[in-house]
Amino acid sequence: MSLVTLRDISLGFGHPPLMENVNLRIEEGERIALLGRNGCGKSTLLKLLTEEILPDAGEIQFRTGLVVARMSQQVADDVSGTNYAVIASGLGEVGQQLYEYHRLIHQTDNPPDMQRMQKLQEQIDAGNGWHYHQRIETVLSKLLLNGDDDFQSLSGGQSRRVLLGRALVQEPDILLLDEPTNHLDIDMIEWLEDFLLAQNTTLLFVSHDRRFVRRLATRIIELERGQLTSWPGDYDTYRKNREQMLAAELKQESEQDKKLAAEEAWIRQGIKARRTRNEGRVRALQELRRQRQARRERVGNVNIAIQQSDRSGKIVIEAVNVSYSYGKQVIVDNFSITIMRGDKIGLLGPNGIGKTTLLRLLLGELQPKSGSIKHGTRLDIGYFDQQRAQLDENATVIDNLALGKDTVTLNGREKHVISYLQDFLFSPDRARSPVNALSGGEKNRLLLARMFCRPSNVLVLDEPTNDLDFETLDLLEQLLVEYTGTLLLISHDRSFINDVVTSTLSFEGNGVIREYVGGYDDWERQRAAGTLKTRPLQKTAPTRSSPKKQTKLSYKLQRELDELPEKIEQLELAQQLLHDEMAKADYYKRDKEEIASDQKKLAEIDNKLEQAYQRWEDLDD
Repeated sequence: MSLVTLRDISLGFGHPPLMENVNLRIEEGERIALLGRNGCGKSTLLKLLTEEILPDAGEIQFRTGLVVARMSQQVADDVSGTNYAVIASGLGEVGQQLYEYHRLIHQTDNPPDMQRMQKLQEQIDAGNGWHYHQRIETVLSKLLLNGDDDFQSLSGGQSRRVLLGRALVQEPDILLLDEPTNHLDIDMIEWLEDFLLAQNTTLLFVSHDRRFVRRLATRIIELERGQLTSWPGDYDTYRKNREQMLAAELKQESEQDKKLAAEEAWIRQGIKARRTRNEGRVRALQELRRQRQARRERVGNVNIAIQQSDRSGKIVIEAVNVSYSYGKQVIVDNFSITIMRGDKIGLLGPNGIGKTTLLRLLLGELQPKSGSIKHGTRLDIGYFDQQRAQLDENATVIDNLALGKDTVTLNGREKHVISYLQDFLFSPDRARSPVNALSGGEKNRLLLARMFCRPSNVLVLDEPTNDLDFETLDLLEQLLVEYTGTLLLISHDRSFINDVVTSTLSFEGNGVIREYVGGYDDWERQRAAGTLKTRPLQKTAPTRSSPKKQTKLSYKLQRELDELPEKIEQLELAQQLLHDEMAKADYYKRDKEEIASDQKKLAEIDNKLEQAYQRWEDLDD
C-alpha cells in the first residue's frame, strides 16, 4: 500500500483554483521534488499532507500509523527558546516535559526545584520519554547543534538546521521540506544533501536549487495550472520530456484553435447551419467553445533584457594590498586584484565570512583600513542587493520602478511602466500593489526589473537567484553569459555559478581570499588537486625555449632572460608549497605569529613573481 494517496483533490482560494482533481501516490523510499511557479500552490499541497488545511473536494488516504513532518519555508516569529526546546517541541507534550527537566538540570543561577524534577521524572518514565530524550540528543549531534544555544541568536542557516531537527525528531515516515536550502551557504547545502541521502526517510521537497534537485530527486512532480504531472526519473530527464510534452500541447492547441475559427466562420453563414442534419456539428462547435474557455493558459516566461551602456575603461577596479576588519575580526587581509573589462567573477564562502563586505569595498561604499582601491573610467554600475534595501516597502511596485513616471526608457525607446512590469510577470493589479505585499520571488523580480531598466557596464549581483523559478534562472543565466560588461556575483546556486562566471574568489578564513580559474566545479577540482591558478589574464610560466629574440640583447641581459624561467619555476614551487600548507584543515588553528609569517612570505613571493613576469615580458619584447 502507498504511504499516501490523493484522489481527485480540489482546492482554491478564489479563481482559478490552485488544484483541480489532483491525484498522487507517494511510495516508500521515494525522494520526490515538487516543482512549479511561485504562487502555484506547492506549499499549500505540503500543508494538505500534514492536514493543516483540508481540501474542498476529494480524499487523502494515509497508511495506518503514518507520521508526516514538515519543515516550513519561513521561520515563524513565535519560535523561541534554546535549540533543545525548539527541537523537543516537535514531540508535543513529552517534548515539553523533557525540555523542562533538561532546563532544571542545567540551570546554574538557582538550585533546581527537586519536587518539580521528581514529578517530571515520573511523567517521563510513564511515557517512555527517555527514549525521546536520546532521540533529541542524536538529532542535535547529527545536525552539529548546541542544545543550549538561543534560537533567536542564530544565523538564517543555523535556524534552518534547528527547524529540520524539529521535524526529524519525530522520526517521520514522510519528511516534507519547503525550500530547505534557503539561507544556507554551499558547504551547508552539500552537508544537507549528504545527510538526507543517508536517511531512509521518504522525501517530498520543494526547491529552486537545480543541483540539489538533480542530486536528490528520484521523481519529479510539477504543479501547473491546477494540475499535477508526475515525471519518473531525474531532473534532466524531466526537462527533456517536459519540453517534448509542451511542444505537443502547443501543436494540439494550435490545431484546436484553427478548427474553432473555421467552425465559427461556418456558424456565421446563417440559419442553414442550424438545420437538423447539422445539429451534430453545432454541438461539436459548442464543445470546442467550452474546451477553449476552460483552457488555463500557462504562466508566461519573464522577458528580461539588459541595457548596456558604453564600454568602460579596460581596467574596471584595481585593489592593492587591501585590508579590512570589524574590531579584531579580520574580514579582508592584504588582498589585491585587477578586475578587467569583461571579467565575470564569482565570490564563494560561508555565510558571514565577508563576501558582501568585499563587494562594498570594491564599490567604494566602505573604505579599507589599509591599501588602496581605484576605479576605472566610464563605469555605470548596476547593483542587486540581497537585503532589498533599495525597495521602499510601503510604496507600490510601479513607484519603486519608475519613481513617479509613467514610462521607462529602454535602449532609447519609451515603454509604459505597466507593459514593462508585465515582462516580469506582474499583472496590472499586482503592479499597483505595495511592495510589502509581494512574495520573496516577486521582490527579486522587481529588483531585476529596476536594475535592468537602467544602462550598465558593470553588474554587481548579491544573491540574485533566491526564490526565482527555473525558467527565470535559465533566462538570467543566458543574459549574463552574453553580457559584454563586467560581472561580480555572490550566489550559493552552484549550477548558476558554473554556467556564468569565468573565475572565482574563494574566502578561506582569516581574511585570506584566493582566486581560481573557472566556476564552482573548477574551484572544487583545483582545491582537491591542491593547484591554484590566480588569474586567467596572468601569463603562464615560460619554458626554457620560449623567449623570442626580436632585437639582439647584450650578453648580460640575454643571460638574465635565459635564467628567468628557472627563477619563476622556483618561485611558483615555493608559492604552491605555501598554498598547500595553508589549505590544510587545521592550519588556522596554529599560532597567529606563524600564520602571519606565512602570509608575509606568500605576499613577498607573489610580489617577486609579478616582478619576474614583468621583467620577462620587458626583455622578451
